[in-house]
Amino acid sequence: MGEIVNLNKLRKARARQDAQADAAANRVKHGRSKAEKTQDAQAAARRKALLDGAKKEE
Repeated sequence: MGEIVNLNKLRKARARQDAQADAAANRVKHGRSKAEKTQDAQAAARRKALLDGAKKEE
């Protein structure tokens, strides 16, 4: 005989596991720390300043 399984608990456990996998994918896709965001903003400001400094005056 097989083992008796509560299907409701099995369904809920599978849903929790799927939710955790989705959350992990979203953290990778969207999650960036504040330090990374400020670093990117500073790099963009440096690039903009470099380009603005290279413009020719008319």
